[in-house]
Amino acid sequence: MSIIPCQRALFDIPRDVAYLNTAYMSPLSHAAVAAIDRGARMKARPWDLTIPDFYDAPDRARALFAGLVNADAAGVALAPSASYGIESAARNIPLAPGRRVVLLKDQFPSHVYPWRRRAVETGAEVFAVAAPPGEDATAAVLTAIDERCAVAALPNVLWTTGARIDLAAVRRRCDETGAALVLDLTQSAGAMVTDFAAIRPDFATAAAYKWLLGPYATGFLYVAPERRDGAPLEEGWITRKDSRNFAGLVEYTDEYEPGALRFDMGERANFALLPGLIAALEQLTAWGVANIEETLAARAAGLSKRIAALGLSPTPDVARGPHYLSAGLPVGAPKDLLARLAAKQVYLSERGGALRVTPHLWNDEEDCDRLVEALASEL
Repeated sequence: MSIIPCQRALFDIPRDVAYLNTAYMSPLSHAAVAAIDRGARMKARPWDLTIPDFYDAPDRARALFAGLVNADAAGVALAPSASYGIESAARNIPLAPGRRVVLLKDQFPSHVYPWRRRAVETGAEVFAVAAPPGEDATAAVLTAIDERCAVAALPNVLWTTGARIDLAAVRRRCDETGAALVLDLTQSAGAMVTDFAAIRPDFATAAAYKWLLGPYATGFLYVAPERRDGAPLEEGWITRKDSRNFAGLVEYTDEYEPGALRFDMGERANFALLPGLIAALEQLTAWGVANIEETLAARAAGLSKRIAALGLSPTPDVARGPHYLSAGLPVGAPKDLLARLAAKQVYLSERGGALRVTPHLWNDEEDCDRLVEALASEL
């Protein structure tokens, strides 16, 4: 592993902007924007589109994502959002009266609402684990996964506080109790090492517009081998066997393409956005996720010490995602703090009463200095 130098030149970020808000939305790189432009222009000349254009880019995207998380490409489906992936999982995991869905308190809504609906439909219970502030959240989750648990529905990193869950330990506990493991990795995939060979999720989804550095309305759903014969949300034509034979599409078949492709979203070829997603994934692959994690961990650890000196209460390094810094505000902090920081062109977000500071490789020491100086002047 190695520290990656500042990559600001690859992005359209003016020097007077300190953007430390990847957990909200990443910028697109110059390469991704150029690829999206080329892709959109393909639709402008549809007579140039060929049958391989409907297949090659989706397969390239799924292979790249699989490489980032150490999974087989055949298990990766294309999804437009995390909620699409979670809904696909919720419809394919049996629940019953007396069974539980274990999740985290204050978990992102897209990973809560489908389970609440399924619990009402089946008589199951949604059980939210309260992670002790500033402490290891894994222990509380492991305690909650008992013989009543049908599904552990979790993130790797909680979107509000950055609390980190040891997913390999959770997988082992799920194996002991027979529970399924369903993950939303939107706030971690691409920024920290995620090994599906060790975690073995039943389903895992990730929207691409944050740490995967991709366009909005793009993302992925991973499906474990034993789950790949499940029911998809859509019954599209392109996921069926022999769909490349456009002239024969009226020869209907009940057979799907192998692997998890049946779970692909409709219009997955998405000629405008997929090229940008591929460009982003290629850049992440070139940097290496382990190197990204090490670089962001060093940046966040340094910032944690500096903002603690200003009276904020950052989540301890050992209890949070290495790339994800969250800090409680001191008493008397202005309610319009984010607006005041934005007026100084310093961009963060606030979730659950905590300030989120989530830099990436486009940030440098000047950005960090501007953040600390802005906080010092406003608190």
